[in-house]
Amino acid sequence: MELPLFLLNTALLPGGHLRLKAFEPRYLDLVSACLRGGEPFGICLIKFGPEVGEAAVPEEVGTLAHIRKADMHDMGVFDIDVEGGGRFRIQSTRVGPNRLLIGEVDLLPAESNAPVPEHCAACLRLLRRMAEELPDTELRPVRDEVAWVGYRLIELLPFEMSARQAMLGLDDPVRRLEIVAEFMRKHGWQDDK
Repeated sequence: MELPLFLLNTALLPGGHLRLKAFEPRYLDLVSACLRGGEPFGICLIKFGPEVGEAAVPEEVGTLAHIRKADMHDMGVFDIDVEGGGRFRIQSTRVGPNRLLIGEVDLLPAESNAPVPEHCAACLRLLRRMAEELPDTELRPVRDEVAWVGYRLIELLPFEMSARQAMLGLDDPVRRLEIVAEFMRKHGWQDDK
């Protein structure tokens, strides 16, 4: 399928939220078209190139972005809140009108919503503690789902953007959570049960 792409210096993870400002003509057109059609667009981390201006080169795996809210407080600037949906893999790209990058993408299979496995239970406990300490986040209710817990911790813990992108590309949510658990142990976030 063809998907318009919004390229950023950050990665959107499934179930995550981002607030964006769209002011370039290509992104104003993208947001307008998605609002009219109720369709998502793709968000990709920039592999190389600028965030503004010429079309950059995206990472291969991105996330569908569903617009939750859109306002135009200033003329020519959309303030949008998006929520991450499923993941996709880019097969090819072309530059469309206004330098908007269009991707030919394959949607990746939905990830398991199986419970967090026992050997990764420390991850779920840490996320629950964080949700209590960060009441103004989108963490509540904390869901006991292996993929969801992994993605939320990847957002909250100090992972480099390249590591976040690598974990977005992993197709095994249990393995992803095991990596998060190892990161927690390595950095001294011990499980206090």
